[in-house]
Amino acid sequence: MQKVNHPQAKWRCVVFFLIGLLILVADQLSKAWVRVSLPEGQSLFEVGFFQITHVQNTGAAFGLFRGQALILTIFAIISITVILVYVFVSYRRCPWLDSMLSKLALGLVFGGIVGNLIDRLRLGHVTDFIDFGFWPAFNIADSAVTVGVIIFAYYLLRSTQTEKR
Repeated sequence: MQKVNHPQAKWRCVVFFLIGLLILVADQLSKAWVRVSLPEGQSLFEVGFFQITHVQNTGAAFGLFRGQALILTIFAIISITVILVYVFVSYRRCPWLDSMLSKLALGLVFGGIVGNLIDRLRLGHVTDFIDFGFWPAFNIADSAVTVGVIIFAYYLLRSTQTEKR
C-alpha cells in the first residue's frame, strides 16, 4: 500500500469541498427564494415547456419514494459517510481512483445530498422548482447528484478499461 502525499492530492480535496460548498449554497439559496416567492403549487413563469414551480417533495430525486423521509434520511447520512471515507481514506488504497475528475464528481454528489438532507431535516420535505412539465420537478441538488453520479460512473468505466490495458 503506497501512501499518496503530494500537493495534487490536497488540491483534489480542496476541489471536492469547494464544489460541494458551491452546490450546497446555490441549492439552499435557490430553494429559499422559491419558498419565499411562490406559494406551493404556484408557477412563476412559463417558457415553452419550462417553468419555475414550487413543489414540496417528501420523496427522493424526481419524486421517487414519496413519504419515505426516514429511510431517505438514513440513506443520505450513509452516503455522506461513504463519500467522506472515500475522499479522506480509501483513495489511498486505490490511487488510480484519485483524480480531479473523481473529486469533482463526488463534490457534486456530496453537495447535492447535503442540500436535500438539510431540507428534509429542517422542513420534512425537499423544495423542488425546476419543472419541465413532462418530468417530475427537481432542484439544483438533484441535478448535482445526477450529474455527479454520471461523471463518476464514466470515470470508473474509463479507469477500469485503462487498468485492464
